[in-house]
Amino acid sequence: SCTTIARRSNIQSAASKSIRPFKSSEEYLYAMKEDLAEWLNTLYDLDITADTFMEGLETGCALCRHANNVNRAAHEFKTKYPDAALSLRIPSKDVVFQSRNVIPGSFLARDNVSNFIGWCRQELWIKDVLMFETNDLVERCNEKNFVLCLLEVARRGAKFGMLAPMLIQLEEEIEEEIRDQENLTEALGESQSPPSRTYSRKESIGEPNPELLVREILGQCSCPSQFPMTKVSEGKYKVGDSSALIFIRVLRTHVMVRVGGGWDTLEHYLDKHDPCRCAAFGEITTCVTSSITAAM
Repeated sequence: SCTTIARRSNIQSAASKSIRPFKSSEEYLYAMKEDLAEWLNTLYDLDITADTFMEGLETGCALCRHANNVNRAAHEFKTKYPDAALSLRIPSKDVVFQSRNVIPGSFLARDNVSNFIGWCRQELWIKDVLMFETNDLVERCNEKNFVLCLLEVARRGAKFGMLAPMLIQLEEEIEEEIRDQENLTEALGESQSPPSRTYSRKESIGEPNPELLVREILGQCSCPSQFPMTKVSEGKYKVGDSSALIFIRVLRTHVMVRVGGGWDTLEHYLDKHDPCRCAAFGEITTCVTSSITAAM
């Protein structure tokens, strides 16, 4: 049907967009910048994209403004839910910053960014591994550090009821699934294995089907010796020869893998775990040697 053809076209388009423009090691960072840009645009009526992400934030104005809004949300949360607030780090000290006529790269811009960094460390107690330095943003020394820190700030704000980027919403969805599965296991007893529960978010019109998108990406390779990837349930896969499970979600045109406390793209994940791709890493053409088996 026309609908089926259109849907297949959307899937192929999304898969090709996910693969074509980036080295896999760069794509996950682009996906995060894309998500954070949309989030900040919604919150503050900005007009930044993944491509203009760093320059759109380099004066530090939007960052400091957001920090003060997190403070307000935290105060409201503490007032409304005092018991729950006891287990959270509640920021309170406002960030003083210059908001007018701030020239990128200027002393004022650096001071704004430095004040935001101080707030992250002192008020949110963000770990050093997730922090960035002023030059990481102002001089583009390390985009990854800046992006990961901002994602963590968004994660903290979400705990106080603030709007969260889609990646954080997906994290919460996965954590809820894990909790429900653990509770079910405990209720049934260790001798019984609970059935896998299927979770599904409402798909928007034209949104690619995750399983088909994964198939499209993994289907790029026709190697005889294939790296196994087995679907256990919706959005949950077993990879390689181990029993380890990974969670997969689609973020716009990117197939994302939940890894530990963070995210990666499926392509980059396979580059690091598929022996065939590891051997071909760094070449122009890489091979995704994987197969996917749907759970019955």
